[in-house]
Amino acid sequence: MRRAIISLIVLLVIAGAAGGGGYAFYMTFRLSHAVFPLHGLDVSHHQGEIDWDAVATDPPTFVFMKATEGGDFRDTRFQENWREAARVGIPRGAYHFFTLCRPGADQAQNFIDAVPIDPTALPPVVDLEFGGNCAARPDQAAFLAELRAFLEPVERHYGRQAMIYTTADFYRRYLEGQIEDRAYWAMGLVLQPRFRDAGWTFWQYHHHGRWPGIAGPVDLNVFFAGPEAFARFAES
Repeated sequence: MRRAIISLIVLLVIAGAAGGGGYAFYMTFRLSHAVFPLHGLDVSHHQGEIDWDAVATDPPTFVFMKATEGGDFRDTRFQENWREAARVGIPRGAYHFFTLCRPGADQAQNFIDAVPIDPTALPPVVDLEFGGNCAARPDQAAFLAELRAFLEPVERHYGRQAMIYTTADFYRRYLEGQIEDRAYWAMGLVLQPRFRDAGWTFWQYHHHGRWPGIAGPVDLNVFFAGPEAFARFAES
């Protein structure tokens, strides 16, 4: 059923593009709540100042927000977004953009120093992708060693297993068959991700979505199942 609906969406995009309306269609569509009932956002300083009271008029089920990148970058909007999302009652989690140019232990400390321990928060996330990363491309063994140097102190500090956000190309180069024992947040615009046999927990399907309270484009995501499964994930 889901595959048929996604295929239909893709056909509509192609048909719209043929008629000059594909981009307009993409900019306005959201996945069906009948198929994916739980929708959410991921935000960073790129969204500027967010009106969280307006966001809450169409409340997302969850929001992930960028906290840190590399060994020293802190997102300038993180503390405000963290505080305000909690104030309006939206479940939120923090993510770290992992750079291939810094030791994993340094990056873990940056994240730990920036993100407070909060039992109501969603599990921490590490963002693994080539887009926006540095030019270094370590071999798989070297990368996995640095990733574990990040994950071990982060998971020990928060007492929770971290989730991995990734793309198909990054997964196939570094993660496939190596780091499989955790939740995955997969990126795949419009088309449902198929690059991992064990599937995904969250899916980022749109990178130019719209939401009340956010002036510009924002990433749109869905959770793989319904409220009971989400509650279990939130407590994991």
